[in-house]
Amino acid sequence: MNTRMRRAAVAVTISALAITATACGKAGDDDSDSGSSSSGDKSIGLLLPDSVTTRYAKFDKPYFDAKVKELCSDCKLEYANAAGSAATQAQQVSSMITKGVKVIAISAVDSAAIKSSIQAAVDKGIKVVAYDRLAQGPVSAYISFDNEKVGELQGQSLLDAMGSKATPSANVVMINGLASDPNAALFKKGAHSVLDGKVKIAYEQSGDWDDKVAAQKMSAAITQLGAKKIAGVYSANDGMAGGIATVLKGAGISTVPLTGQDAELSSIQRILAGTQASTIYKAYKPEADAAAELSVNLLEGKSIDSLATTTQTSGSGDKVPSQLLTPVALTKDNIESTVIKDKLYTVAEICTADFAAACKKAGLQ
Repeated sequence: MNTRMRRAAVAVTISALAITATACGKAGDDDSDSGSSSSGDKSIGLLLPDSVTTRYAKFDKPYFDAKVKELCSDCKLEYANAAGSAATQAQQVSSMITKGVKVIAISAVDSAAIKSSIQAAVDKGIKVVAYDRLAQGPVSAYISFDNEKVGELQGQSLLDAMGSKATPSANVVMINGLASDPNAALFKKGAHSVLDGKVKIAYEQSGDWDDKVAAQKMSAAITQLGAKKIAGVYSANDGMAGGIATVLKGAGISTVPLTGQDAELSSIQRILAGTQASTIYKAYKPEADAAAELSVNLLEGKSIDSLATTTQTSGSGDKVPSQLLTPVALTKDNIESTVIKDKLYTVAEICTADFAAACKKAGLQ
């Protein structure tokens, strides 16, 4: 099926599921900290996009839950993960509406496709917080990082790692994120602003936030360009970087710098081992805490002006009160002062037997 046909099919499926959600039952990873809530008087919904990216289940959900309980002890949390399906997420929004939640914090699988579901929620008096990704439609607030800055940091980290090999004729492979994710476009824009003219973007494709897709695209790039003619690889996140790193190793490419994003444990270990040059650390707790605070304030009818101090314009043209946090480029040199200092990971979690020698060399043991 071609891209246009596939998008049309997804749109039709989403519409159908949104209408029949109650009859279809649960899909994806759904749970509630308090069981079903018929009145939903103090109920907040959290909808996360996928289970492939480890941050959502391990960090975002528990941090968000803990902050909500700290700010509102009698608030209830309704949670669901869309497992990468825009249609499933539309159904989950419909389910939240049926349960009577008052606020939904959502990280959209597809920012455009979810627009009608958000409108349906708002029509029922529900406030919507766009979490990490700026969804289209009448959302009340948006919390994320400066995503264009993320791309700039990725691009600069790649140039730094390439060193003297970063020349206008040096071939760089660029594997971007999912096209329907507005953040991916910002990462791409930021990276291009740094890389263009300084290196040659010889191959550029979307990896769909999927390690297997990214691996396939990397294999195609090697076939097209030749293993010895690739000087650097831009990967928009760590999940895809894992698949790319496997392909590079299989092709005998061991000295080509590779970027990432999300500071996943596996990426930290790859950085120590030398198979990934950098990642982007976006502290999950401040983002989840801010999303929870925005959600509780909206639920309780309080002002969010002191929290959302800037404005972003979504793909649907809506101007949304926003809070943007600052990302950090992470290399071997600042692992201790970032993810370890913030207790995202312990030295023991990072420095397993396979990475003990690399950790010792980096001064982590």
